[in-house]
Amino acid sequence: MIRLFILLSFLPVLGCEGDESLSGYAQTDNAFVLVELNDVVFEGRATLVLASGGDVRGEAPCNTWSAIQSAPYPWFELGPIAATRRACADLSMEQAFFAALGDMTISEVSGDILILSNTDGGRMVFQAE
Repeated sequence: MIRLFILLSFLPVLGCEGDESLSGYAQTDNAFVLVELNDVVFEGRATLVLASGGDVRGEAPCNTWSAIQSAPYPWFELGPIAATRRACADLSMEQAFFAALGDMTISEVSGDILILSNTDGGRMVFQAE
């Protein structure tokens, strides 16, 4: 019984090692492609790649972007999004993508599907490429 107590008292310390963010949980070099934004098929191309250390990057309809995600899974919170500044015909889609991405607070990974959502009903569905 004492051994079990000692083991259980060290579990929180052992769990603190490594990346507890979505990036650490579902790290992959493959891109997740946005297929649905707020229950509507997303017509442009936007991707999200989860790298080690909470690094998140991808492509928006016009530009490439990157940010840091450090909230523990299943929470999702991006730091400032850095993006290139190219103009294109899909700029309104890109603005909608970035606005939604910045508002997401919860993440869920199930197989090759990544869902980002928030308490206001916002939802982004990504499929692994």
